[in-house]
Amino acid sequence: MTPLTALLGGMALAGGVLLLVTGLRKVPVRPRRPRPSIAQLWARYTRRPAGKAGRRRDAQLAGSVAVGFGIFAFTGWLIAIPMVPVAVFLLPILLGRAPRSEVALLEALDRWVRHLATTLPLGRDVVYAIRASRSTAPPLIADEVGELVDRLNRRWEPRRALQRFADRLDSPDADAVIASLMLATTRTEGITDNLLAIADSLQERLRALRTIENERDRPRQTARLVTIISAVMIGTTAFFGRGYFAPYATPTGQIIITVLVLGYIGSLVMLYRMTVPRRRERILVRAEVER
Repeated sequence: MTPLTALLGGMALAGGVLLLVTGLRKVPVRPRRPRPSIAQLWARYTRRPAGKAGRRRDAQLAGSVAVGFGIFAFTGWLIAIPMVPVAVFLLPILLGRAPRSEVALLEALDRWVRHLATTLPLGRDVVYAIRASRSTAPPLIADEVGELVDRLNRRWEPRRALQRFADRLDSPDADAVIASLMLATTRTEGITDNLLAIADSLQERLRALRTIENERDRPRQTARLVTIISAVMIGTTAFFGRGYFAPYATPTGQIIITVLVLGYIGSLVMLYRMTVPRRRERILVRAEVER
């Protein structure tokens, strides 16, 4: 036996022993994850909402794709197949009502503060009035007021409990109200007048916000009217005068249509961003996170 043969034999023997030991060791069997179905993959990658909303969205998508194929078959516009679904889902967002500001929250705070002001003349302090307002709090802030009362009942320091209340509402306008309530927990003189002054300032803020929202919605109304008139005119012309749009069925015409559609959608996106209320900085911000 040559030295090389002996070396290879020893290596093979050592490898066999190593494989035997490895095979005898108990290795925990990892449960195999079931492969996601097509429906699960579709819901994951398209962010499909669950339940009835998801079924409604799927029906809208299927209907818009069918309409897109119908327009393609009638006009020869290949771009209509993706363009119709995009329009169905994007235009209601871009042409709908502007995102609402904090009008509803301010209205709820106004009713809540006025209720506190009517309770205080009976000789009660702010903390007692807050506890008494739990059952009459407006629905929009009822949960937050309930949490505030629970913290006060657990002997939380009122300023700390109100700070958590402000964090839950997460509103710059609410911070101004809650800051005044924090001061009212330490000063008992003129509390009712202070709360009524807060409510009056909320009313002024509400009037200003309503005026701003009405002015902000006017460009969207104009864009909706222009879009509807343009769609009706293009559809009528395409149906009764197919020869007028015949050049757009060519590859060059398809490119032109794509550029025009993308430009129009881009202008609507810019309009949408202009009408979105800007987020203002809060004034009651905790220096550190509490547990």
